[in-house]
Amino acid sequence: MQSFAISAPKPLCMLLAVFLMLTGFARAQNPAQPGKYDYYLLTLSWSPEFCSIRGTSPQCAAHPGFIVHGLWPQNFDGSYPVSCDLSRPGPVHPEENMDITPDASLLQHEWGKHGTCTTLTPDAFFGMERQAFHSVAIPPFFAKLDHEIEMKTDEIVMEFSKANPTFPTGSVAVSCSQRKLSAVEVCLSKDGLKAIACRGVDDGCRATAIRILPEVAK
Repeated sequence: MQSFAISAPKPLCMLLAVFLMLTGFARAQNPAQPGKYDYYLLTLSWSPEFCSIRGTSPQCAAHPGFIVHGLWPQNFDGSYPVSCDLSRPGPVHPEENMDITPDASLLQHEWGKHGTCTTLTPDAFFGMERQAFHSVAIPPFFAKLDHEIEMKTDEIVMEFSKANPTFPTGSVAVSCSQRKLSAVEVCLSKDGLKAIACRGVDDGCRATAIRILPEVAK
């Protein structure tokens, strides 16, 4: 049985941990039983901010726009399971996921911390992550961004709501770090990956207005 052999640089692992704390999602449960959670939190990191973290791969910055940070099992009470079974090997061909999550160390991190808390195989887990990513329409506004702007967090949510009119109110949240957009989160049902109103998700960005770094410097 082949294991997930790519190792994450220690500085990047530390920075990823800080990044996750800054997004406001605490209350991790470890140990936890695989398969015991209520829904998924799809976290889409804003590439210009995420890929500026020291230690991310050169391939990361080559993928502008929103990238998949992870598909996280989540509970309605705000807790979530982590690192349920680290003995489970990761995907045999992680490179197949490098188009939507363009950093190998992030893939390793996501499988070990979140994927092992599902009852899915690695291929099935990342396949579901891909399905979730493509179920969210990215507002055209972000693809046209060529300079840094400041925007209210509820305006960002509104842009996603307009691009995804079937999403219920409260299904999209915004995270920021140092008053800069870091991620957009979408709450999805455990069965069917349908957008649902978030429950138990902390406010990931308490700033009224945040800066958005441009997708491509022009």
